[in-house]
Amino acid sequence: MDDQLLESHLRIQTSPDKLSAFLLFNYITDEFACTPEQLERFIRSKGIVHGLQSQAIHNICRDPVVYSKEQTLIAVGDDAKPGADGQIRFLYDMEQKERRPAETQDGKVDFKEISQLRNVKSGQLIAERVDPKLGPPGKTVTGELIPPKPGKPARFKPGKNVVVNPEQTGIYSTIDGLVTLTDKDKINVFPVYEVNGDVDYRVGNIDFVGTVVIRGNVLSGFKVKAAGDIRVVGGVEGAEIESEGSIEITSGIMAGNKGYVKAGRNIRSSFIQDANVIAGEEVEVSQSIMHSNVRAGKRINCTGAKGLIVGGTIQAGESVTARTIGNTMSTATVVEVGVLPELRGELIEQRMLVKQLKESMDKTDKALVILDQLAAADKLTPEKMNMRMQLLATKRQASTRIDSAMERILEIEQELENTDKAKVSVLNVIYGGTKVVIGRYTKFIKDPLKRILLQYADGEVAASPYVG
Repeated sequence: MDDQLLESHLRIQTSPDKLSAFLLFNYITDEFACTPEQLERFIRSKGIVHGLQSQAIHNICRDPVVYSKEQTLIAVGDDAKPGADGQIRFLYDMEQKERRPAETQDGKVDFKEISQLRNVKSGQLIAERVDPKLGPPGKTVTGELIPPKPGKPARFKPGKNVVVNPEQTGIYSTIDGLVTLTDKDKINVFPVYEVNGDVDYRVGNIDFVGTVVIRGNVLSGFKVKAAGDIRVVGGVEGAEIESEGSIEITSGIMAGNKGYVKAGRNIRSSFIQDANVIAGEEVEVSQSIMHSNVRAGKRINCTGAKGLIVGGTIQAGESVTARTIGNTMSTATVVEVGVLPELRGELIEQRMLVKQLKESMDKTDKALVILDQLAAADKLTPEKMNMRMQLLATKRQASTRIDSAMERILEIEQELENTDKAKVSVLNVIYGGTKVVIGRYTKFIKDPLKRILLQYADGEVAASPYVG
């Protein structure tokens, strides 16, 4: 078929962004036939020169009737890809793991590095802004270049005692102190408060605007609160420890089910026993977590030489990793992943609220039935009429609160469905008596399982071999 006949049978359309081209038939006859070479020449004559889909062109020539009923994609351009994002480059090592107490093979802790803090002087540069880079350019199906796109620019998040220069290229300290990242990666410089011994009656409770270093133990009943980090070169008993940054505890937590340890970012400890621990991001334990309630917004890791989790409830937004979970005595142990622990707690509260409101509405309805009967018999006194109006108002208010609570329950349940990242990794063995919850789905472990990965799949908590 010559080019003139192709012209009458076919037409080409491009998408508005010129990243796609489509072939359409004006009409089809039994005599229509062309070779891939002829069709490609026709397409190129219409200005479509880049990203031609050879297979599609061959398919159209082989069986034109099939492709005559709808448009067919015949060329795909290359959109410009964003380049590398900008970064905030610190002049100091901001990785918490670099400052963890080193653990030897015999389980002892060397805390010599615990005092190596990120000290800066007033006016000293803390971090620099690195500009984003341009990505590769794109090309339309008509051969036009698409300008390259830059990555996302990085922005400083200044906190306390820092200043950004007018060019927005560097952030500087305004005091002598310690560089500390707090919630949402805000950059601060805090002065450091050190306690050279135990937090006891001699020292009293601590509430400090900066970072606290305790070179001893925190005894039961005392409180330590800091806007920066908290480092305890010793152990924590049944005390209340709260930090907007991160908390490091060299010797571990033995709380006797009293007090709590709470951090806006990360918590690291050698062991946790009979304690309540809450971290905005990550909890890392080298030895064991025993009979405790531990919550983390992202991850809980217990992968040291012992790496044991047994008893209590462990909750993490993304993942829990341990060498051993549970024990041979089938001690009840609950491991939950796939949703922020705060949301799971709120879900329970909202469901309880709906139950209470409905019970209250039932009582209100029963009282209204009696009052309605009196009204129908024209025996409603002014006092009872006032009571009826109050009950109707109470019912409307309760109904509104139930609707609001149900909407929130639905939102949280949808969050619970998002279990893509949720997983429980067992490096050694998980024993019977353990309950694993991923999002809305639960699996009860009956028999010991070795080296497994537990994730959501096809409506259940599924186990597969752990590879790591």
